[in-house]
Amino acid sequence: MFDNIIAITVAYLLGSVPFGVIIARAHGIDLRKIGSGNIGATNVARALGKKWAYTCFAFDCLKGLVPMLIFKPAGVVTVASLSIWLTVGCATIAGHIFPVYLRFKGGKGMSTSLGVVLGLYPYYTMCGVIAFAVWGICVLIWKYISLASMAAAVAFPVVLLGFIIAKPAWQIATLWPLLVVALLIPALVVIRHVENIKRLLEGSES
Repeated sequence: MFDNIIAITVAYLLGSVPFGVIIARAHGIDLRKIGSGNIGATNVARALGKKWAYTCFAFDCLKGLVPMLIFKPAGVVTVASLSIWLTVGCATIAGHIFPVYLRFKGGKGMSTSLGVVLGLYPYYTMCGVIAFAVWGICVLIWKYISLASMAAAVAFPVVLLGFIIAKPAWQIATLWPLLVVALLIPALVVIRHVENIKRLLEGSES
């Protein structure tokens, strides 16, 4: 039990590291006073260009991936071990969205969520790849990062459900926590994009 608390705490603290803010500050810029004020890669692109945006994206993704790899349960996956593993992932995402180092005012969690998804192999990995493809297609068609992020988030649980139905070895009795979290994360992502939704409807989204 104590080990689980340590894992969840470490995951949250790692998720709280604001790489976008750190990168911008190294260039003498307060990222929270630029563009949307968000601490993620999209706003880094506005402040410093694509190269540093990709760097920020990579680090934010890694801080979601690393805890999932470190705290992956050994042996046969059970509802209990899967639930702890998922909680570690959620703690990392919560750290990015509500970072203790920034008075709990963080980013929208997309890059970190992708890292968590890729690290939760095999259950979330392929779903994440497909959702990321949806994101890329939406960006190419509509050019809106926010819209693409929400589309990918909504696609994710749908794809996961399809895999569970198609794979007899994936028993819903054991994997039901995956579906619960797969629905909660997209809901949180959409909630974090409320202002973007308003701007999309008004036609003022960048």
